[in-house]
Amino acid sequence: MAPSEIAPRILCVGMPVRDLTFRVEVVPARGSKANATHMTEICGGNALNAAIAIARLGGRVAFAGPMGDARETSSDFILDQMATEGIDTAHIVRIPRAATPVSAIIIDASGERTLTIYRDPALWTVKLADAAELLADCQAVLVESRCGAFCNDICTEAHRRGIPVIVGVDRAMALTDVLLKAASHLLFASEQAQETAGVAGDAEALKRLAKLTPAFLAATRGPRGTIWLNETGTLEETPAFPVEAVDTLGAGDVFHGAFTLRLAEGAGVPDALRFAAAAAALKCTRHGGGTAAPQRIEVEQFLCDRR
Repeated sequence: MAPSEIAPRILCVGMPVRDLTFRVEVVPARGSKANATHMTEICGGNALNAAIAIARLGGRVAFAGPMGDARETSSDFILDQMATEGIDTAHIVRIPRAATPVSAIIIDASGERTLTIYRDPALWTVKLADAAELLADCQAVLVESRCGAFCNDICTEAHRRGIPVIVGVDRAMALTDVLLKAASHLLFASEQAQETAGVAGDAEALKRLAKLTPAFLAATRGPRGTIWLNETGTLEETPAFPVEAVDTLGAGDVFHGAFTLRLAEGAGVPDALRFAAAAAALKCTRHGGGTAAPQRIEVEQFLCDRR
């Protein structure tokens, strides 16, 4: 399972976020107060968490997306963290007078997270670099589903070139969404698969969505594993690895990043899903959102111990 001598380059497209995380025993009731046992400031956002995972697992990562004004502090904090992870930030666009997204996240004793986030509407006006420039030497593209407004053209061009386009879906998609056709792989969270398809049940949702898109379809279900359709349209399941979870923040994003990297390395879907499940499981055993993503050697040892 070792990566190739030259690691694949993956373009991640999304909206970075500055996360303020608070650990509590119980999420406070509406209108009440609670003391946090810990507070941490980290960088986050779906695509950025995935990018961190890819970098730690041995991939080369470039990031494209909007951030706030060059004079505000949140973007500088995030850029410093990205540099530490070895992520190429040359294609990040700073939006004058805009604010980088900030979220407040409460993590309870079970590891479940509750959050609120502010995204400046001005960020959606971003114009990314030309697709030819972004896709140069690119073996895969990973995008947040919400960011189709500014990356549809890039995804469409990547699809035309035969470059895999993996979309992490954590909110319901419109049935007219361009990404349904531009994506090669759609990784839904369970609830969003059902909301998008308009039916209850993951299996029925995936079968209905398969009539709308030629993409590979999967629904992730946390500790219940992943359900997916193979090339014949038959449902298959990849189990999750049981662990004692302390922090689920960013676990789905780490899953998406690990899956994308293994595909770019030439692995088949079953192998990529198992690798992703292992990376996500390890992330859940430690605090820190996506910044708690594991290193490659940890994932390989984890899988080796469970053969």
